[in-house]
This record gives sequence, C-alpha cells and structure tokens, in this order.
Amino acid sequence: MASQTLALIAAHPFLATLVLAVTVVLAVSVYDVLQRKHTILHNYPFVGHFRYLLEMIGPEMRQYWVANDKEETPFTRNERRWVYTSAKDQNTNQGFGTTEILDVPGYPILKHSAFPFPSHKAILFEDDPTLVPSLKIFGEVNDRRRPYRPMSVVNVSAMSFGSLGERAVRAINLGCRAASAYHNTGEGGISPYHLQGAELVYQLGTGYFGARTADGELDFDRLGEVCQNHPDVRALELKLSQGAKPGKGGILPAKKITAEISRIRGIPMGVDCISPNAHTGFDTVDGLIDFIERMAEVSGLPVGIKSAVGDQGFWKELCARMKQRRCGPDFIAVDGGEGGTGSAPMTFADHVSLPFNVGFKRVYRTFLDGGMTDRVVWIGSGKLGFPDRAAVAFAMGCDLIQVAREAMLAIGCIQAQKCHTNHCPAGVATQNRWLQAGLDVEGKAIRTERYLKSFRKELLALAHAAGHQHPAQFTGADIDLGAGINFFDELEDILGYRKPPVTFTKMTDYARMP
Repeated sequence: MASQTLALIAAHPFLATLVLAVTVVLAVSVYDVLQRKHTILHNYPFVGHFRYLLEMIGPEMRQYWVANDKEETPFTRNERRWVYTSAKDQNTNQGFGTTEILDVPGYPILKHSAFPFPSHKAILFEDDPTLVPSLKIFGEVNDRRRPYRPMSVVNVSAMSFGSLGERAVRAINLGCRAASAYHNTGEGGISPYHLQGAELVYQLGTGYFGARTADGELDFDRLGEVCQNHPDVRALELKLSQGAKPGKGGILPAKKITAEISRIRGIPMGVDCISPNAHTGFDTVDGLIDFIERMAEVSGLPVGIKSAVGDQGFWKELCARMKQRRCGPDFIAVDGGEGGTGSAPMTFADHVSLPFNVGFKRVYRTFLDGGMTDRVVWIGSGKLGFPDRAAVAFAMGCDLIQVAREAMLAIGCIQAQKCHTNHCPAGVATQNRWLQAGLDVEGKAIRTERYLKSFRKELLALAHAAGHQHPAQFTGADIDLGAGINFFDELEDILGYRKPPVTFTKMTDYARMP
C-alpha cells in the first residue's frame, strides 16, 4: 500500500508538491506548539509566523500603502520624492499650488525681495554654473600650512565604510568628485572606496580608526603619514559627538564587520565595534585645543570639531579660551538631534541633544557675543538636505551645510530603517554582497552628482529671489517662521541676533585653493 502511494505521488508532481507543503506545515505547526519561547507561535501555530513577516516589512509597506505624503518619518514621501527626482534629473516642479499648511508653528517662509537679484547678471563658473564656493577658508585664520576652500556649500557628511557598503561609498565619492563637493569619511577611517577622487574630510572619533595605536590612542605620527599619503584629505574633523547618539560612541554591529573592515579599523571580528563614549586624549577645553593644535601641526591641515549641542557651559568656555589663546578649531560642525544614519539606542536618538535650529542658535550666539564668529567656519548638519532648510541654516550663520541621509536617498535608499541589521534592501547600508550587487556604482554616482547640483541650483535661485547673490548672504530678516494660526515671527527676532554682514563680489572671485 505504501509503495503504491509513493508511486502515485511520484507520477503526479502537483500531488508531490502538495504532500511536501502539508508535511512542512504540519512539522512547523508541531514545533510551534511544543516550543515555549514565542506565545504567538504557540497559540497560532504556523500562521503566527506571518505576524513576524509583516512586522519585518512594515516600514517599507507603510510608506507606500498606509502613510500619506506628509506623514512618514524621518523623511516624508514628498521630501524623498524631491531628492529622487533631483537625483534622476527629472521634473521637480509641481502643479496646482502647495499642499503644505503654511501657518503651522515653525514653518519657514522666505520673504522675496521686490527687486530680486537678476540671475542673468550673476557671474558664475562656466564649467559648472551650480558651483557655490565657501566664502570662508578652512585654516586661514589659524595660518595652517594647507588651508582649504571648499568649492561647494553643500557637501556630504560623515558616513563610514562599515555603516555603508563599499558600493555606496564609491558611488557617493564619485558623485562628490563630479559635483566638486567634499566627502566626509566618517569615523571608520579612510577606505579604498573613499579614494575615487573627491576631496575628503577625514573624521576621527573616539576610536581613532585608521590612525590608532595598539591600545586605542591616537598615533599622531601615523596621522601625519596618512595625511601625507592621501593628498585628497583636505581637512580633519575631530568628532566630539553626533546627533543620533551624543555622549555615546559609534556602534557598528558585529554582523556588519567584514575582514576588510576589521583590517582598516584595526578591530576584531565577531564582536560589536563600540567606540568609547569619550576621548582618551583630553578631558578639558584646554586639552581639546592642545589636541587640535597637535593634529594640525603633524598634518598641516585645518582641523575642526563636530558636535551635537547639550551643555552650554562647554561652548562658553571654548569660545573664551579660543579668544584668549588665539587658536583652536578652524571649523565647527553643529549636528542636530534629528540627524543620524546608523545604529543608535532609541533613547539617545529620541531624547539626547538639541535639534539643529536650537543648538546652532545657542552656540553661534555664544561666539557672536564673544566676537569670535569670524574665526570659525560654521557648518550645519542634521536634516538640512533641502533648499528651504538650508536657507534657514545660512540665515542663522552657517557658511556650509553637510547632508548624509539625503545622499543615501539619492543613491536609492528607500527609508526601510534597516541600517543597523545589515539587511538594507537597497544595498546601501549593508555589507551583504548579494544586496549590494543591485547598486550600480556608476549610475548612482551620477545621481549623487545630480542631487548636489540640483540642490545648489535651487538654493542659488532662492538667494536671488531674496535679493542676494550667494546663500551665505541670507539673514534672519529674510525669513519668517510660523508662530500659530495667521501669525509669523521674523527669524531674526526669534534668534535674538543678526549675523554679521557678508561681503561678496562674484562667484569666480572665490577660486579653489591649491
């Protein structure tokens, strides 16, 4: 009888498949009933697994089927659409008027001039009319040996190789090179994929990856050698903290650590790479300044700091000591609490560090009161990858801005929020070779270039509308912020300061440093 049954099944493939499926369902169901770890699976054998499947793909499905165009976070569908269309060189215009509610608290309105600056009178770079160079020079005030003027006021912020895959890093670097923007390496060190020709800002966090001693200290001699061997490195950024997890070190889960990452960072495989939560080289403001000056001496490069904003006492002391000693960081990158590209504990991401607008205001005001704003190049970071937000940042006092997640969106990120799992479906924030294989480096590099250039073009158009030639000329008087139904307050009144006037002639007067 058994042999006849087997023969019948063998003769009918559909029946064989059905028997196999029933067997699998029964086996899984029996296992689910007997296990005691998951209540849902015990109470709903087999079908309970669909709950976990739906939970796993929930973020992807919600953004397409459930959330409306303004609801999804951290970036709404409309915001993502603007990045995507910019990166693809598609039409970014919209019809039938705005869909925004204009008088909600905090909503920015640019007050256009009755006499806009005529775009046809703007003297731009012939080879790239979207180029908007920095008006300030990194390291000029402190007389560094190799000062640096970025040729783009929109650049790519810190994202390490490790957090991102090799193809993503290569694509972003190639795109930055084509758009004349700099590319911040992130704290994971300089990888071969950062060396595609873009100018680099080499970030050093508490782990000092790429220039560390065996016991985890910063090896200054090695740092000097790295900078000498990599002429594309134009500045160093010492990370004190970042918006997603200030007061806590960087986190790279063990599942994302490959043999190559282990070698570049000088870390073991098989365990999470968790950077110390504090620097070992200094623990006072004077110690920080000494550390920066030594970094500048061995490298010859401008050195700045990146920090989220919390304790205001630190910034007051830093400003005072820089004024007294006439040295210190060449640039300050202020990161907002709304920033973050990689892995972070929820409580740190949600509740530690001030939002960019609040944090930057406090730090800049401190230096303005101390007469020290002109001694520093000011960089904004934290969800500023859109022209309207960038305009507000420049009006507050920024000289440059940096973007991270928006650059990820430009190369195909779908905001699946799987960065910390190594299962990024777009192949951006993963070391999984299969998932990365779908990311075409050359095509995504072009998208990065287009996004950066489209961003600058629209930002420049906003500046012209306000009567300015350069975005750094924006002031708080150019922008109103919603303060409730039918009420708007001028940004300058909200800030309580007016940034110093900016002198500007024409774009071509601000050429690249040698």
